[in-house]
Formats: sequence, C-alpha cells, structure tokens
Amino acid sequence: MHGSDFKLDKLDLRILRILQENSKITNLDLSKKIGLSPAPTLERVKKLETSNIITSYHAEVNHQLVGLNVKTFVLVSLAWQKENALDNFISKVKNIDEITECYIITGEADFLMKIVCKDIPTYEHLLFKTLSQIEEIERLKTLMTLSTIKDSKVLPFGNE
Repeated sequence: MHGSDFKLDKLDLRILRILQENSKITNLDLSKKIGLSPAPTLERVKKLETSNIITSYHAEVNHQLVGLNVKTFVLVSLAWQKENALDNFISKVKNIDEITECYIITGEADFLMKIVCKDIPTYEHLLFKTLSQIEEIERLKTLMTLSTIKDSKVLPFGNE
C-alpha cells in the first residue's frame, strides 16, 4: 500500500504533526490530544505506518554535544563528460558518512550536499583527501554555516 492509496483526513494530519514534534508521545496522550479513544488512535497510527506515510522514528541528536561542530553545505558541479559520471558520483557519496544529505538541484550547480563533521581540520581533510579524489566532481563550492536560525523536522501540512 502506498501513501496515495489512502486519503488523509484532518485527524491523520494532526497525528502526523504531533508525532513529528514528539515521536515518543504515548498512545494515550496522543489520543487525548486528538480527541479520539486510544484503540482507534493506535489503529490510525498503524495505518499511517503501513501506508509508508510514516517511514520511521528517529532520535534527534544535538550535534554539538556529541562533538560535531562543523556543518557545511557544498555545491557540486559534475564532470558530465566522464563515463557513468552520475552513477559513480552517487555511489561514492552514499559511502561518505559525513555527507548527511545530498540533493540533485537546478541552478549554478548540479548537487547540494550537507556535511557534518567534528572540526575545521576534519572538514579540510574530508575536502582534500576524500572529496577531491572523486574524479566525477568538476567543481566544489563550500558554504560554511555559522549558526542555526531554524532547523525544523515538522513538515508544513495541515496548518490550522
């Protein structure tokens, strides 16, 4: 069953919003917040899970408290003339743990990567010893973050 097979109503959207804000909420507390008894609330959550609308639950970790103090965004231009450039680049990126997100984009570059690591020397090492060795990359442009203004995990649907 795919998400599109099943129509979300207002209660489903409220459940999704609440679970994004706190996935550890008990079924009892969730049921009170949405005004439904516990059994049908649990049934709705299970249906959201089996339809892949809810794909997983995660602990949000404070990156600075675990010693990951550098977050950068890197614009990547691919050397398209290389054979299998896209597939090779993608498989190499998937094996670099510090790259936590990677998107194909439009505009002045081909990809936008989010990189999280310990400190500037670690980032420099990653840049010169790992990323620069990926022959499918033609050009890199690093955008260093200074501080975080907003980092929401709550998707903007069902705003009341």
